[in-house]
Amino acid sequence: MSQWWRDAVIYQVYPRSFADSNGDGMGDMPGIREKLPYLAKLGVDAVWLSPFYTSPMHDGGYDVADFRDVDPMFGGLADFDRMVTEAHRLGLRVIVDIVPNHCSTEHEWFKAALAAGPGSPERERFHFRDSPDGPPNNWPSIFGGPAWTQVPDGQWYLHLFDSSQPDFNWDNPEIHAEFLDVLKFWLDRGVDGFRIDVAHGMVKEPGLPDLPEDKATELLGGSRTPYLDVDGVHEIYRAWRQVLNSYEGDRMAVAEAWVETPERRARYVRGDELHQAFNFDLLKSDFSATEYRKVIDAEMSMANSVGAVPTWVLSNHDRYRHVTRFGDGPLGLARARAATLTMLALPGSSYLYQGEELGLPEVLDLPEDVLQDPVWERSGHTDRGRDGCRVPLPWKRSGPSFGFGPGDSWLPQPGDWGSLSAEAQDGTEGSTLEFYREALRLRREHRPQALIWSEGANGDVLAFSNGALRCVTNFGDSPIRLDGEVLLSSSPLVDGQLPGNAAAWIR
Repeated sequence: MSQWWRDAVIYQVYPRSFADSNGDGMGDMPGIREKLPYLAKLGVDAVWLSPFYTSPMHDGGYDVADFRDVDPMFGGLADFDRMVTEAHRLGLRVIVDIVPNHCSTEHEWFKAALAAGPGSPERERFHFRDSPDGPPNNWPSIFGGPAWTQVPDGQWYLHLFDSSQPDFNWDNPEIHAEFLDVLKFWLDRGVDGFRIDVAHGMVKEPGLPDLPEDKATELLGGSRTPYLDVDGVHEIYRAWRQVLNSYEGDRMAVAEAWVETPERRARYVRGDELHQAFNFDLLKSDFSATEYRKVIDAEMSMANSVGAVPTWVLSNHDRYRHVTRFGDGPLGLARARAATLTMLALPGSSYLYQGEELGLPEVLDLPEDVLQDPVWERSGHTDRGRDGCRVPLPWKRSGPSFGFGPGDSWLPQPGDWGSLSAEAQDGTEGSTLEFYREALRLRREHRPQALIWSEGANGDVLAFSNGALRCVTNFGDSPIRLDGEVLLSSSPLVDGQLPGNAAAWIR
């Protein structure tokens, strides 16, 4: 097997915000298909699509009403098939999201559960409980508020996320069978893999015990609780791995698992389970040589302990874009480019989030009346949620939505984004788009193979060899001297020196 995923660069498409072909303000499958040549030219190996399934869109499509169909907003199954065919023609693999922890309240199974009443087999597919004195336990929703909602007959149902997203009961064999069939449905349509949403969820501890009062959760977890990172989840992935192995073409799966330690993450990527698990520690780190060294060492040790590969990411649809996290403006962009060059030099697989190749910042000033993330409502309008990283992409210098579509976009774009558009940056020397293209071209020529730290650098500098080239990252503010032929730098050299907040690849 080629095991293409071991060093792949994978590009995340958030379908609503990528490209709109019909002018309804929403991205769609024909729009994605039209832009695939752009992704092939960028130099990525695969495309990961966030959910596009039938959904009332209470949580951006992560509230799935039908796991085997495309929401009409995005087109239909025929449009999906054409997109996959075109991706494969261009040499791109296709990964799709799968959401096994929960479904939508509009899913036929949940509607049947409400109609069937307490004690029915239909309710056994979910976590329904009698509790006359209030919620059955003290679990909070990760989106804010309680994790339980009461229905008219008095029972309560569990939802770790929004009340429109009831959790499946994975103690029920019917759920296991259903998702094995869903995997096969999409594998039969030619997908090359799956990104597993809330991969550390699904299984709950028996009896659904209370959470200790001092235990808090962050946006997507990060600590072990009676409902996150419970050991029983690994039996599910051993069964899923057998399905993936039964198909030709080296199919794969990557876990979104926010866990306490690299050792806990290693359990998801043992040889008979999943192929990858995102390392979110780099995403959560400040721009710091000390932090990066600590995170990289821990992840390399984890991967080596089970024969897996590190899986790096700096931005996604749930977190502030790293340009903004690192300071916004010219400083934030310089640091973001340096962090990206560092990440792409590391052994393993890297994931890019749509628009980071354009240097897009987080949109912090969206009007309150356009916010759609359920976090906004569930937090009592104290947390603006994740819409700021989901603003549709600018493709052209001008137009009603900077080329995103023929009309306006579902979230408004900043007025100055025309200068950041793909059209404005295409062929422009020094642009972030051309920087990404060159970095990915060089990465294909000089595939990272190992990690050997160069000792002796000062506290603001990280330097390592990956078996193909040397990467030097200057986290400080003062320029440093470089030895050797510089193949690429994230910021222009100054008198032959690497400026602060910059990285370089050296032959």
